[in-house]
Amino acid sequence: MTRNRELAGIVLRRARAWAAAFGVALLLALAPFSVAHAQESTLPSRKLDVWYVATPHEIVDRMLTMAKIRPLDVVYDLGCGDGRMVIAAAKKYGVRGVGVDLDPKRIREARANAKAAGVEKLVTFHVGDMFETDVSEANVVLLYLLPELNRRLKPKFFEQLRPGARVVSHDFDMGRDWPPDEYVKLGQDGIYLWIMPPYAERPGKPAASSASPPDG
Repeated sequence: MTRNRELAGIVLRRARAWAAAFGVALLLALAPFSVAHAQESTLPSRKLDVWYVATPHEIVDRMLTMAKIRPLDVVYDLGCGDGRMVIAAAKKYGVRGVGVDLDPKRIREARANAKAAGVEKLVTFHVGDMFETDVSEANVVLLYLLPELNRRLKPKFFEQLRPGARVVSHDFDMGRDWPPDEYVKLGQDGIYLWIMPPYAERPGKPAASSASPPDG
């Protein structure tokens, strides 16, 4: 009986040792995958279009004033960075906001800032490509990009934004073929405002669309 117990003890110890060794081996085998997965979730899916530079808060406030935000407006920020523009819109006007950025790090920062500001239920932040983002629900689009990026976005705005929607850009215009409806110079900064024209007045849109005007 004693011998059987000893044998059982040896078998049990070996089983535990094998299980522990197998567990370590499995962890080592999965480690590269885990690291790679973590890197994928923290790195942009492609090269960033522009390095992030934050718009000063006083410029954000003036941009929102120029946009004449109304209670039912939906405010988008393409290349939202830390989310300050849509967070300010939600906090000041109580409107819904959507921020899009290619950099997951910025999106995490924006979500944390929204929570700290108490507007996380009003604003949404997505990791995404601004050139592939549908902005058709937006009444206001906020930008701080580069001139060539603004111009690449123009066809999207003409196709998707409804008449009366407003586009506001910090520092950079849309080119000579689309002059702003308003421009304000604040020290070294400039703010451009465009109001989307009727469909019939847009490039490549000879006929009026049946889409409804912006709410509010």
